[in-house]
Amino acid sequence: HHHIVFLKTHKTGGSTVQNLLFRLAEKEGLTFAFPYFTYQFGYPQRFREEFVDELPPGASQFDILCSHMRLDLPQLRRMMPADSIYLTILRDPVSTFESVFSYYASMVPAFTLVQNRASDSPGGPDQRQLLAAFLASPESYYDPADPSNGLARNPMTFDLGLGPREWNASWAGELAKLAEAFHLVMIAKHFDESLVLLKELLQLDYQDLVYVELNARPGPDRAQPDEELRARVRSWNALDVLLYEHFSRLFWEKARRYGLRRLAEGVRELRALARRTRRRCLQREGVPPGELEDLLRPWQPNSATILGYDLRGNLSAQEQGSCLRLVLPELQYHSYLYFQQYGR
Repeated sequence: HHHIVFLKTHKTGGSTVQNLLFRLAEKEGLTFAFPYFTYQFGYPQRFREEFVDELPPGASQFDILCSHMRLDLPQLRRMMPADSIYLTILRDPVSTFESVFSYYASMVPAFTLVQNRASDSPGGPDQRQLLAAFLASPESYYDPADPSNGLARNPMTFDLGLGPREWNASWAGELAKLAEAFHLVMIAKHFDESLVLLKELLQLDYQDLVYVELNARPGPDRAQPDEELRARVRSWNALDVLLYEHFSRLFWEKARRYGLRRLAEGVRELRALARRTRRRCLQREGVPPGELEDLLRPWQPNSATILGYDLRGNLSAQEQGSCLRLVLPELQYHSYLYFQQYGR
């Protein structure tokens, strides 16, 4: 059976991939490496073996790890099987940063400072104005010495374990090391293409890859940056731009090796199956949190609204089980799997 390490990067579509891996692992009866007492591995510290809960009785090794962490390859390799497949996902740096800024507004000190200074103004600014205020003079809000500011600049680079220190002669070498370590770096903008390549890599069925988009915000809540603001986001997150461009290139090399026509056929097949499944399972999409029952309500940061799904009422017991898992938010699914594994 599978051995998988998924580096779940922040605000890149990682929750949707994680849900798919949760379902696969549950189906295969895999042993999870779970964080000790929480949902993230000691974040924002680099991953360490001691952040992982103990092996459950009867298990000789961990098979899968897919919770948030800051990458440390040597530490991971010490505890995960040698034949593990390493996966992660990257997203366009402008979209990533806008999403991180909105979602973590009250958790990342640099972002909180902007909120506080702006909240003195009457009427209160919207997301776009706050983002513009931050990017007008980011250095005045951002303290690089505070580890809680890891996501405030180059968040994807930070999650991959690189920092401003590596931004020098060794940068190309660091990228090459990552490219060698990861069997597939998915690209959010080409999510379905990424899944078809994942299918080939893990020898899965299309049924294993059906998904709904998790952790989405309502359209009006997303700051729509104009060209000038986009340019500022890119220059503040220049390492993420380089990282993303590097792995986009490698992604299309992989896609061409797989065969672009074959890839397009796979995407069509996956989308058709996903449409059928969503029709069968879902009553409503994009449901506001206040209208969702507790089990189906995604965690709500106090700075953003996260939408969810309502299931149809007339599902058979078997359909109920598979449809529920499809839309189950991360914390609820994690807690359920943790309980299945440890009985606590």
